[in-house]
Amino acid sequence: MPTSGDLLPPPAEAAGSHSRVGDLFQLLRDGKARTRAELALSTGLARSTVAARVDALMLSGLVGPAGEAVSSGGRPPSRFAFNPAARVVLAVDVGATHVIVAVTDLGGKVLGQRRAVLDIADGPKVVLDRVVTLGREVLAGAGRSLQELAGVGMGLPGPVEHSTGTPVKPPIMPGWDGFDVVQYIRKSLPVPVLVDNDVNIMALGERAAHWAGHNNFFFVKVATGIGAGIISSGALQRGADGTAGDLGHVRVPRGSGVLCRCGNHGCLEALASGPALAAELRGQGLDVATGADVLRLAAEGEVRAVQALRQAGRDVGDVLATVVNLLNPSVIVIGGSLGEAGDHLVAGIREVVYQRSLPLATSRLHIGVALAGASAAILGASQMVAQHVLSPAVIDATLAAAAGGV
Repeated sequence: MPTSGDLLPPPAEAAGSHSRVGDLFQLLRDGKARTRAELALSTGLARSTVAARVDALMLSGLVGPAGEAVSSGGRPPSRFAFNPAARVVLAVDVGATHVIVAVTDLGGKVLGQRRAVLDIADGPKVVLDRVVTLGREVLAGAGRSLQELAGVGMGLPGPVEHSTGTPVKPPIMPGWDGFDVVQYIRKSLPVPVLVDNDVNIMALGERAAHWAGHNNFFFVKVATGIGAGIISSGALQRGADGTAGDLGHVRVPRGSGVLCRCGNHGCLEALASGPALAAELRGQGLDVATGADVLRLAAEGEVRAVQALRQAGRDVGDVLATVVNLLNPSVIVIGGSLGEAGDHLVAGIREVVYQRSLPLATSRLHIGVALAGASAAILGASQMVAQHVLSPAVIDATLAAAAGGV
């Protein structure tokens, strides 16, 4: 397995005699068992070529036997399928006050998990050292070794330059700006390390778990901050500098004169986030400290809390109506601590989006609450690594290195 922290896969020509084995492997990633003859028919390659490539994948462990096909006369042909248990991934969810580290197989199945309470403000070395320790513990607990580790995927609660895995001016992460997360982790775990912001990996995980058939998918996290993960035509969209989806700092009509922590006025986050709602209700004389308190009061029937959540939903809906007209997603999922528990918030979103968006753009649009919950980030981090290490170019390079004794 390549040990470079670079995210760009090596060029296909580096694969030498194994070139295009990775392309053949992509046909098997759906888990369906196939014979050599079926693979030859699907690819148009000679059976001898297919046989050589299947043998290489079998030796790597990524493909394994899957029984025999029905014989049409003579010995039944053997079938082969992707073996997701061949390697494992460390999937890491770093939040403002917690760290979750899970070990998964290459198909995203969680094999073990550890959680720790830790303040992101303690700094990158303290947090990442804990991540490595938990990673080793969870690997051992699952009965897997470091040699079986394909990569590490991590979500951070702030802006990240995905190409380097470097946090960029994260507002709640003192000491993290410009820190080389990838190389720091690789000093202890010398495998590919991929880092993204938490909303992007939550979008990947939520879609993989519950909305795999939707290629135009929009995930919104409403919590302490507000952000979005954008999947368009099946691919996660990060933008030129990794800031795509920063809904929290879009100006909304009702926000004139409301100061945001970013220094601008009228930002969505300053009106509809958990802290903003708590501050609003405190101003009305209620004993509210956090967004969780707002949800508790709403559940108890406090009308002012219900009204605040509904209005926050309308404010989010103002922004999402533009998103619907611009990107035409088929699904918008609302997650985060406020989104997942806030039926009133989602009702407000629906009210405005369906009123203000074009009828054609909303004719098949589904707006609902996230279903994967706390597991979304872990599933997304795992998938981010699997997409990289199982890409055609990386498969080719891995097999070429193994054949050359590297």
